[in-house]
Amino acid sequence: MDWLPILHALILGIVEGLTEFLPVSSTGHLILVGDLLNFNDEKGKLFEIVIQAGAILALCWEYRAKLANVLGGVTKDPVAQRFVINIAIAFIPLAVLGLLFQKAIKAHLFGAIPVALAFIVGGLFILWAERRKHVVRVENVEDLRWRDALLLGLAQALALIPGTSRSGATIIGGLFLGLSRKAATEFSFFLAIPTLLIATVYQLWKERALLSVDDIGMWVVGFVSAFVSAFFCVRWLLRYISTHDFTIFAWYRIAFGLLILGTYFSGTVNWSK
Repeated sequence: MDWLPILHALILGIVEGLTEFLPVSSTGHLILVGDLLNFNDEKGKLFEIVIQAGAILALCWEYRAKLANVLGGVTKDPVAQRFVINIAIAFIPLAVLGLLFQKAIKAHLFGAIPVALAFIVGGLFILWAERRKHVVRVENVEDLRWRDALLLGLAQALALIPGTSRSGATIIGGLFLGLSRKAATEFSFFLAIPTLLIATVYQLWKERALLSVDDIGMWVVGFVSAFVSAFFCVRWLLRYISTHDFTIFAWYRIAFGLLILGTYFSGTVNWSK
């Protein structure tokens, strides 16, 4: 048995779980780590999409009570109905823009330099959001208006640019709109469920010819490692934001982006273009 693909799956699964819900860009990290592991071909890109399912399941498990209440009250509870409608509204911009520009983005932006630049720009935006006066207008996700949901959806759509971070764009967009850190983070979590689930199913169907029974071990290892790491990461982040802001993630993004640029231009790492 070739253990190298299994090791690659383990590493990528952990990277996915640790970065999917933090404002640091899971896609950007997976592109770079996949590049280092030489696992960035079409099958590798499909694998990166599929292991998102493990992270999604971890999120669903953490919020299982909330999700059960929403699903149970969606036909009769106005609060649950408004919540579901807001999630649907916020999902639309990414879905539409993704269908329109996905091929162009993959062709031109899935590389070390665009990702590094997106890391740095995103970090600067986080610093800006944290240093401006933050007036909380929306304390809980249930209090969001449909206009807020639409604007958050437009913010999430920025994550089509690799390295931007889906969760980061949504969370920081929420801060600019007057959401509390808890409300912005939780809405980002809940919006991730349909966004990542539909993306996973769509890519699986679209690239089904690349699926092989021989890869089952790799899929399982990646899925489980993504689930476990995402589960602990979500719990940690919720505790962290109760007493801290997102500045540490901004400096991490900037430092990591500069590191990628430095290794690229110095020739230390032969990043693919």
